Amino acid sequence: MAKRERLDIIRDILGAIRENRQIKPTRLLYASNLSPQMFKNYVDELLKKNFVKLENDKKDKKFFVLTKKGNDFLHEYRVIENFIENFGL
Repeated sequence: MAKRERLDIIRDILGAIRENRQIKPTRLLYASNLSPQMFKNYVDELLKKNFVKLENDKKDKKFFVLTKKGNDFLHEYRVIENFIENFGL
């Protein structure tokens, strides 16, 4: 299996959050298929750049949600993927 590129990993993380609307950190770690340290690095970057937010539910459990910026990234990434596919690359 080919090694995932950085942007593919970011797309996968954001996609998992969008798919679930909100997702707990452990579940997102499993969905991302990354080592805990790699996962932490990516999530820290996504939090810092405001692609995702960490919120608390009524029971004070943490979960991730997608921001508008994260949603916009996923949309634009899909546009680029379609563009590339249309040229057969």
